[in-house]
Amino acid sequence: MSQTINNRIQALRALLKNEGIQAFIIPSTDPHLSEYVAPHWKSREWISGFTGSAGTVVVTTDKAGLWTDSRYFLQAAQQLEKTEIELYKEMLPETPSISTFLCTQLNAGDTVGIDGKMFSAEEVENLRSELQKHEIDIKSISDPIEKLWSDRPPMPEATAFIHETKYTGKSCIEKIAIIREELKRNNAQALLLSALDEIAWTLNLRGNDVHCNPVLVSYLLIEEQSIHYFIQPKKITAEVAEYLKNAKVSIHPYEEVETYLRQIQVESILINPAKTNYAVYSAVNPACRIICGTSPVTPLKAIRNKQEINGIHAAMQRDGVALVKFLKWLEEAVPSGEETEISIDKKLHGFRAEQDLYMGESFDTIAGYKEHGAIVHYEATPETDVPLKPEGFLLLDSGAQYLDGTTDITRTIALGDLTEEEKTDYTLILKGHIALAMAKFPAGTRGAQLDVLARMPIWQRNMNYLHGTGHGVGHFLNVHEGPQSIRMNENPVVLQLGMLTSNEPGIYKAGSHGVRTENLVLVVPAGKGMFGDYLQFETVTLCPICKKGIIKSLLTKEEIEWLDKYHQMVYEKLSPSLNKEEQAWLKEATSNL
Repeated sequence: MSQTINNRIQALRALLKNEGIQAFIIPSTDPHLSEYVAPHWKSREWISGFTGSAGTVVVTTDKAGLWTDSRYFLQAAQQLEKTEIELYKEMLPETPSISTFLCTQLNAGDTVGIDGKMFSAEEVENLRSELQKHEIDIKSISDPIEKLWSDRPPMPEATAFIHETKYTGKSCIEKIAIIREELKRNNAQALLLSALDEIAWTLNLRGNDVHCNPVLVSYLLIEEQSIHYFIQPKKITAEVAEYLKNAKVSIHPYEEVETYLRQIQVESILINPAKTNYAVYSAVNPACRIICGTSPVTPLKAIRNKQEINGIHAAMQRDGVALVKFLKWLEEAVPSGEETEISIDKKLHGFRAEQDLYMGESFDTIAGYKEHGAIVHYEATPETDVPLKPEGFLLLDSGAQYLDGTTDITRTIALGDLTEEEKTDYTLILKGHIALAMAKFPAGTRGAQLDVLARMPIWQRNMNYLHGTGHGVGHFLNVHEGPQSIRMNENPVVLQLGMLTSNEPGIYKAGSHGVRTENLVLVVPAGKGMFGDYLQFETVTLCPICKKGIIKSLLTKEEIEWLDKYHQMVYEKLSPSLNKEEQAWLKEATSNL
């Protein structure tokens, strides 16, 4: 495979030479700047062999590099081995940014190539600004990978379906009316939506265009008196066509969005340059004033309404039942020595598929045994799959899509004897998880202000993790959703009532083990106090936290009380849906520490 990758890079260089380009950048995204993309747009994976969801490849006339974050350091190093692609580890002080790298490798008068559909307008302008300091140009060209990738998968073709109001809480017509009111406040006559989850949320439509993310590849343009939906017409069934007609939504072929924007007659249009690709952004009629700003859909989507919150609780309960059935089975099955990382993934899928309203997984399960748990986004393959033994940790990160909610949960499970180091790491991560779960904070608090709570127990031992502590989660939508987050990086978005966020501190020791404990938490009221309202987190995930790795003496009285109270809630909510044997197992798993 490594030689195949090197051959692909050489072929790309030959094309770039004909274009007069000295470097080309290949990101991991699609024309909608999605985190997870349909196979048709996995160009970065094709050119590099690296299968992680995040990373950017840069190819110059004599060098090639992959930039990725800490979730993929180990995986990328393994997959890039024996290729000419060098790994650049993001967020480390010695790692140059892509623009810095290009400025050191290229000369004045050289040109950096991009496919303008794969970069946001904001990214292109920032990159241009950096490169111009060194008299290096940017040139947007049509996707060169198309000429090289002979067996490239086609554009996704699955049909759209309606997400009913009994799950969404608001109809498509109601949502559009709210959006139009927001546009008036922004003095905008139109809004262009490019982010696939924002379009799906607005129209109450779902699809299967992206693995595990129930979205549809499309654009949506909302004007004062009309709505234009750019999507492949064959994806629209008769039922959906009638539904859109009733909502006064006009359907256009997907590829006509740029043509329409060149001829648009409105005076002003609201576009988020960070979420709209450069090619589409640049197509807007020059006579139309672009108002750069966040889409009003972004905060509207992030704040759950009452019906959505009811759905979240119902989905968590069914998911919890499936997880308890699985964990009981796992405990009984591991001693046989016949189960592997892949086999337990399939078993967990089976338990979830039995639940009402199940629509699939929300991401590919991470089942990492022992040292594989240290690979943050590990995914077992037939080549890496290993049998489970009654010893060490299994890190299991999984989630499901239900019509009434999306789940995401990580449990680190002691399969047998543990080392003192493993127990200590496990307990410290649990302390961080509980500290964040117990947090109370004034309205207006940002996630970055709370991140330290989850990290302090391991910081005190000179340890850290480089991924975020919390990400937003969609409602039968993308498992990773903005705008809120809890992480070291500054994010100006404040946490608001109704936002659903993960709580997932972790620690990863290469060649040894990984630990992560994750629940989803909902922002709820904590009452009034000094200088205004206070908020707190309600943990909504329902699943026992493994007690076998806990060093009780490292926990405070308050932490033990939180864990016991959480486990009591888990038992009370899940036991009525279990048989007597499962109830007995759960009773023990949730007994007081």
